[in-house]
Amino acid sequence: MGTNLVRLPTGSFTLDPTGRIVASTLPRSFPGAQVRQICDLVLSTFQLAREAHIPLTELIADYAALKLTARELRGGAIIFLAPRSMGPK
Repeated sequence: MGTNLVRLPTGSFTLDPTGRIVASTLPRSFPGAQVRQICDLVLSTFQLAREAHIPLTELIADYAALKLTARELRGGAIIFLAPRSMGPK
């Protein structure tokens, strides 16, 4: 029983308001299911903020190995993914 390792992506993708990816620079090898999870979470976060009348235009998730930056675009979003260096600083 092994674990499939996935290389952390560098790139971006743009979503329309329905969640459809309209442009992407992510490698094709990055799992579509993970891209879909990111899409759904980002769009639902921006939607919940709109419903709560919170002016949220940018969302940053800064993990040890990955930085995700999402910007709201008229109901859609552009999402940037960048791996972190695992070496010493």
